[in-house]
Amino acid sequence: MIIGVPTEVKVREYRIGMVPAGVRILVSRGHNVLVQQGAGIGSGISDDDFVKAGASIITSRDEVWKRAEMIVKVKEPLPEEYPHMREGQIVYTYLHLAAAPELGKVMLDRKVTGVAYETIETVDGKLPLLTPMSAVAGRMAVQVGAGCLEKAHGGKGVLLGGVPGVRRGRVTIIGGGVVGQNAARIAVGFGAQVTVLDVNRDVLAYLDDIYQGRLATLHSDPHTIDEAVRNSDLLIGAVLVAGARAPRLVSEAMVATMEPGSVIVDVAVDQGGCVETCRPTTHDNPTYMVHGVVHYAVANMPGAVSRTSTFALCNATIGYARMLADHGLVKAARSDRALARGVNTIAGHCPHEAVAGALGVEHRTLESLL
Repeated sequence: MIIGVPTEVKVREYRIGMVPAGVRILVSRGHNVLVQQGAGIGSGISDDDFVKAGASIITSRDEVWKRAEMIVKVKEPLPEEYPHMREGQIVYTYLHLAAAPELGKVMLDRKVTGVAYETIETVDGKLPLLTPMSAVAGRMAVQVGAGCLEKAHGGKGVLLGGVPGVRRGRVTIIGGGVVGQNAARIAVGFGAQVTVLDVNRDVLAYLDDIYQGRLATLHSDPHTIDEAVRNSDLLIGAVLVAGARAPRLVSEAMVATMEPGSVIVDVAVDQGGCVETCRPTTHDNPTYMVHGVVHYAVANMPGAVSRTSTFALCNATIGYARMLADHGLVKAARSDRALARGVNTIAGHCPHEAVAGALGVEHRTLESLL
């Protein structure tokens, strides 16, 4: 198979879809890997590094898309990339179609095969390709939130860890999954007063056991969320429903009760966001104010720590990339249930039920389409 790795075009997206180790694995199995010139620079990977691993360097983005049977990316295709997608071509990347209906329509109309990292799901419900970036985003959420709390950045001037004789910053994390657990780890390390809300009692019991009273756990319901939001210095949205739009758990009315200068970091924004007042922002203009509250809603947070993120992501994605290259989509999807769950679009149809519901299109089973 011919695999193409183009340069990411999203604002300040410095990651790349594949590292030299991944190239070497695919080339050793007889595949051809085309890497756009300079695509790895933002992650500290030179063209020579890719050449040594066996890749061919292609100067033109158009040529990479034109020749590749499978495109390996990090972020969803943007409008300037839509014309390059063609029928039967595999686009293997984060798609987040529930939050990008226009892209979903284009992929369906062009009969592109979209395999989404975020919906590849194992039998035990884990999302192995979402996990590494969720871990990065969760840890970053506290880091950027602490910065936004500084008065110079519009915050109320609270130090998360406080100092002796002064209260610590209050951090509320809605969602105790991978994002939430990683955010809690950093927030506790900062010395903040941390509360995690979740509907899963096992998750709450796990966190309570691990942290031994160093954070509070609460069952997530509208009343508890309302109270927790009102008392937060830093609110972190960490909610995920695989393939579907994130549920709106924090209303604008709740945001309006927060103290001026409080901060919201909605990590769920790439799936539509769990805070009503959040809209996607970029690394160039990451924040805005609503009701005196600082909102940080960058949809590609891990792109800011590109080297760490790129290598962590590729460690997770290369196995399924190899499977797709070795066997093709049909055989690979039939032999691996997790990979089959990752197929969001194929032959003009949507085989993922949650994605189909979010896009408002008919759901067709993958088996019937294969």
